[in-house]
Amino acid sequence: MNVTYHPLGDQAVLIHFRQEVSSEVLAEVQCLKNEIQQEQPDWLYEAVPAYASLAVHYDLTKLLHKEDPYQYVVSFLKEKAVNVNQDAGFEQRTVKIPVCYGGELGPDLEEVAQHAGVSADEVIKRHQNGDYTVYMLGFAPGFPYIGGLDPSIAAPRKDNPRTAIPAGSVGIAGKQTGVYSIETPGGWQIIGRTPEKLFDLNREESFLLRAGDRIEFYAITDKEFEEWQT
Repeated sequence: MNVTYHPLGDQAVLIHFRQEVSSEVLAEVQCLKNEIQQEQPDWLYEAVPAYASLAVHYDLTKLLHKEDPYQYVVSFLKEKAVNVNQDAGFEQRTVKIPVCYGGELGPDLEEVAQHAGVSADEVIKRHQNGDYTVYMLGFAPGFPYIGGLDPSIAAPRKDNPRTAIPAGSVGIAGKQTGVYSIETPGGWQIIGRTPEKLFDLNREESFLLRAGDRIEFYAITDKEFEEWQT
């Protein structure tokens, strides 16, 4: 595994992988994260994956007896990296997300269709047929950056971002698709909305999705969307 280690503040190590967005790098990131978390040393806060990096946060107070806490953690991580077999893959959940496409819930669907040179129905069809994986969470609590979008319906961010995008809005930005987990400003092209809550503090697991999850979008009607919310 070809990685490099860098300090991230005084209580974290940032591991850099090959700087590319690919399923192979995703597997490396996830496998190393799992290898680290299996042992669960008492100084480990969490390991946070991204597209091609892994941030390992640690409790410095539990390592003050070490001569160099940062180097101690790096040595631990290097040992774990040696044990990783990314060819074995990692366990992935499949999460199905209903989407009501177009209309008031997907105000940019027609714009995306025009950009792609296809009909709105074809955009909906191609969006549902993507081979999706969550690469990372970020930007807002539980917001998933999802790769695997059919490149034929890729679309640029809006020139003028909206000041408020409702939670559940499903968008496209470049070759990615994502779902707004909370209401927030944003510039993604909004093609629909899901009634699912991606972030809910009242749930045992606040985030619906995890990095590494596979996603399947499927279309629902306006009526089904309303019924879901009651």
